[in-house]
Amino acid sequence: IVAIQGIFIYKRLYTSNIKSTSDYLYIPTGSNFNDVVDQLKKKNQILDENSFRWTATQMKYVGNVKPGRYKLKPEMSNRELVSLLRSGKQIPVKLVFNNIRTQKQLTESLSKQLEVKATALSNLLNDNEYMKQLGFNAENSLSLFIPNTYEIYWNTSADQLLSRMKREYDKFWTSSRMAKAQKANLSPIQVSIIASIVEQESNKEDERPIIAGVYINRFRKDWKLEADPTLVFALGDFTINRVLNVYKSVESPYNTYLHKGLPPGPICLPSSRAIDAVLNYKHHDYMYFCAKEDFSGYHNFAVTYQEHLNNAKKFQQALDRRGIKS
Repeated sequence: IVAIQGIFIYKRLYTSNIKSTSDYLYIPTGSNFNDVVDQLKKKNQILDENSFRWTATQMKYVGNVKPGRYKLKPEMSNRELVSLLRSGKQIPVKLVFNNIRTQKQLTESLSKQLEVKATALSNLLNDNEYMKQLGFNAENSLSLFIPNTYEIYWNTSADQLLSRMKREYDKFWTSSRMAKAQKANLSPIQVSIIASIVEQESNKEDERPIIAGVYINRFRKDWKLEADPTLVFALGDFTINRVLNVYKSVESPYNTYLHKGLPPGPICLPSSRAIDAVLNYKHHDYMYFCAKEDFSGYHNFAVTYQEHLNNAKKFQQALDRRGIKS
């Protein structure tokens, strides 16, 4: 009898009870043991529910559930599985966010990769008192996020996530970068705002420092920036290919055709390369630029308004020939 009982216990503890394919088990915050069992059954990951329940009870896991993202190895035994879940040793998510145009896009992207809800993130990002503690406000909150790949636990809360992003932000803004910003008489947030405009103006890495120089020249001379990407952002229509004069009257703090100075926040999530392009901007006398008529993605630069008008005319004629009206 003792031998039979021993074999019974051994099988329940050490016999494979997980499917042969590897997978992840997600245990949401606030889950109890039955929720864990339901998750395993929902994805058809477990072979014998009863033996798992018995093992979890014997190993005192039933009242000790820890949320997170756990890697299930092929053919794990009940003992291995319960030991893993009880330990709380989850596998972090490789969090990635780029090509973001709005705060809404950002929160939705993050919520698809993590447990945190988009609304929870949005509430904090739009809470001026909360953001003030991090050195930002609701309008420039996108500046907090430096696009990269981060390892972070799946069940990280909204507050924990923003605190982590602040630590990453502080690491990004090295003494060298801060010195360059100070030399340009710009704050890191102002650099991010200009970088967001540069990001949308050109994807040519070699040209971005020149474009950054144009906007810094305008900003220093207290000119209106008259940046088309800010107008597109103000309109909220990212399908616009041709900015028409009729658009320039829209009332918005992001309409740099109407208002002097920088817009209140970034018009996209600028990449680290765009930020560095601003920090390493080219010193020149250009005050204008216009897309080249060959549609190469590069621009013609000009010092005088008359030069700019000539360049703009060539590009507008090229648009007309291609039938691009809006």
